[in-house]
Amino acid sequence: MKFGNYMILDFPSKSTNEAFARSAVACFASQMDPTLEELGDIRTAVSEAVTNCIVHAYPEALGNITLRCRILKDNILDIVIKDKGVGIPDVEQAKRPAFTTGGADRSGMGFTIMESFMTDVEITSKPGKGTTVHMRRKLLRRQ
Repeated sequence: MKFGNYMILDFPSKSTNEAFARSAVACFASQMDPTLEELGDIRTAVSEAVTNCIVHAYPEALGNITLRCRILKDNILDIVIKDKGVGIPDVEQAKRPAFTTGGADRSGMGFTIMESFMTDVEITSKPGKGTTVHMRRKLLRRQ
């Protein structure tokens, strides 16, 4: 699949890097001239995905998170967030609203939020190997 521009970031799973990742994607996406609503949706979805890596993928230690963004044809923003953490034993169960392994202070709505704000979300995971969240958002073309 051809793409127009891309970026790749690697960063540790520190909670302070959630805001960094969200801002970096927003800056990258700005070249596509998104609406403020589109930009807010993208930032929120990225925030949820990166927070999942920080909280669930590496619960006992710091790990690495890789973030890749590409601009695809037809005004599609393509985002991949990948970790090499503990993985998810049952992705379908994890996608259910209110399901969480993060304790009482977690809502379990991360995947639901990602799916509601993005055009397409694919989650692949292998226990002990990590998780990849692949999200796409088709942006409106403004005239």
